[in-house]
Amino acid sequence: MEFQITWFVLWGVLWAVYFMLDGFVLGGGILHRVLAKTDAERRVVINAFGPVWDGNEVWLLTAGGATFAAFPTAYAQMFSYLYTALFLLLASLIVRGVSFEFRSKEEGAAWRGTWDTVIVVTSFLPALLFGVAFGNIFEGLPMDAQGYHGGLLSLLNPYGLVTGVLFVLLFLVHGALYLSLKTVGSLSKKAEDLAKTLWLPLTVVAVGFLVFTAFATKLYNTYLAHPVLLIAPVLAVVSLLSIRALLAKAAPGKAFAASCLTVLAVVATGVIGLFPNLIPSTLDPNYSLTIFNSSSSLYTLKIMTAVALIFVPIVILYKIWAYRVFRERLTTEAVLADHEAY
Repeated sequence: MEFQITWFVLWGVLWAVYFMLDGFVLGGGILHRVLAKTDAERRVVINAFGPVWDGNEVWLLTAGGATFAAFPTAYAQMFSYLYTALFLLLASLIVRGVSFEFRSKEEGAAWRGTWDTVIVVTSFLPALLFGVAFGNIFEGLPMDAQGYHGGLLSLLNPYGLVTGVLFVLLFLVHGALYLSLKTVGSLSKKAEDLAKTLWLPLTVVAVGFLVFTAFATKLYNTYLAHPVLLIAPVLAVVSLLSIRALLAKAAPGKAFAASCLTVLAVVATGVIGLFPNLIPSTLDPNYSLTIFNSSSSLYTLKIMTAVALIFVPIVILYKIWAYRVFRERLTTEAVLADHEAY
């Protein structure tokens, strides 16, 4: 049983880290036409996350791989029940990567403008769809002995959409703060000001999400049974409030750190509330997919644990090294002088 719990924790950590890292890329992608008014500025914005975005996807692949290897039944059902939504999500992520590369292949304004629009759309869709998907997982799916009773439109329920909007706003603030640190001058100032502006609607939606969660899900049952776990939602609230306080003190670096913590704590709040479920059933709890009835064999989990202990630290060290190498702020002059600029 301890290995199922270990992999449930690791599963949650992998998703939380992915959202923390790719969240600012998704948010920055949505905002880049709003913040940047000239082609040079847009190249600066895109280059701010150009060297790191693909490395961030490693965490998505690892989270997906961990789901497949540790909880194959849940993985199979998820990709069966949510096939259309997940297809749209993966297609958006693929096209987003293509758009980063294709944008610089032609000098024409129409060509680059088209790919700029594609970047916005394919950044917005994953942010929204990830939120909708996790909102439906938190709420549970209508499952019984006959399988899943629903479709794509049924996933666009009120709670799923509220969670989707929460993810979008969370990533927008996260992305704006990242861009304020990676750019200089007026572009950096605009990003910081936009983060301040977006913080209020994010907070309003976050409060609505917390209230709605009490009525739409059973996540809070875990916290009522184990009050010590309330540290996750409390940390989410404190870190969210800290973002605005730190921006008021003109400390965007610390505000970005608080934003990172907010993303981690929000995901942790949902995942902890799920335990021991992976996908709850809203029709009959007996058909919920849990970490116990959908996990791999004990032998497989033991091998995976050994592999994770070796390779996850390597991935962490690589990411630290990559962000350290590309830690400098970007200027328009430097980007225009770089022939490899996006």
